[in-house]
Amino acid sequence: MNRRTTTTLDDVARAAGVSPATVSRCINRPTSVREEKRERILNAIERLGYVPNGSARALASKKTRMIGAIMPSLDNMLFGGPLEAFQKEVGSAGYTVAVACSEYDPQQERIHIRNFLESRVDGLLLVGAQRDPDIYRQLEQQGVPYVLTWISSDTREEHCVGFDNAAAAEQLVDYLVTLGHRHFAMISGFIEHNDRAKARYFGVRNALERHGLSLPPDQLLHRPFEPDAGRDAFHLLMSAENPPTCILCGSEPHAYGALFEARDMNIDVPGEVSVTGFDDMWLASQISPPLTTVRTPRGRMGRQAAQHLLAQLRGERLVAPRPIETTLVVRKSTAPPRPTPLLQRVDTDHFQARTRVKSGS
Repeated sequence: MNRRTTTTLDDVARAAGVSPATVSRCINRPTSVREEKRERILNAIERLGYVPNGSARALASKKTRMIGAIMPSLDNMLFGGPLEAFQKEVGSAGYTVAVACSEYDPQQERIHIRNFLESRVDGLLLVGAQRDPDIYRQLEQQGVPYVLTWISSDTREEHCVGFDNAAAAEQLVDYLVTLGHRHFAMISGFIEHNDRAKARYFGVRNALERHGLSLPPDQLLHRPFEPDAGRDAFHLLMSAENPPTCILCGSEPHAYGALFEARDMNIDVPGEVSVTGFDDMWLASQISPPLTTVRTPRGRMGRQAAQHLLAQLRGERLVAPRPIETTLVVRKSTAPPRPTPLLQRVDTDHFQARTRVKSGS
């Protein structure tokens, strides 16, 4: 049998024509090495098949160069884009991202956080701010930097890189009210352990109250973030004796399901009911009718989250980031409500009464 040979850091240095210290710096902090040297080193590493000893590096530097990322779901593209942007940014600084999925279960998230801490990750990327305060105390006691995404929170604002979910929902309601809608319903995610869904619900409720309107309990349906759940909720709402003229969906999968069910029920969107989404995923502009929605800054959020976490890892002073702006995107799934027979009769009676007054009768 051939004896296995191990390529060393010195071998790479000789092949690239640099010092071993420069090779080490390139591996640990790629941006600290000039591009021309970095290319020579990386080519030598690939040609020689050099694999750094991660355990030895971690022992020597007390750093694993690993960042843990816990996503609520990996079942759709919503979290994939921001995670990719995050990974690219931290990857350019020499870090690798390990990903886990909590499935919106706080207990599952707690287990993943514990496992990451036991693995000595250098930092954590988390979604939302709502979790057991003991978790934050543990992170701070162990000196593990972390960043919270998809949320703008007053309680931990110095760690939050995200947007104001409530304000985005309020902007959407304000637009719909200007169209003339007064009878609203909402398909929301479960809000008990989801501060993003909760903020969107409160944003809708607060905006309606400002306009002297309300969201009756039977017009608010909580469902998993799945198109089939959106179908089911839409069917229930539109089968009622007095269906809404507008259905706000707290997530895009809910809205897609609503539009699919509208087609199967032969309900015209937006002629009979307007439907809105939240996030502006790629399908929103392609579905029929194209979806009016809130565009969330997912790629920018991923990059800024990485930059914020890297600043912490460098020991820089923590400054609360400003919330990233969202954008209202108006498409063809919303329109002014069609007058109901009752409203038409009221308008006719009002017109006839005014005519009688003017004619002196």
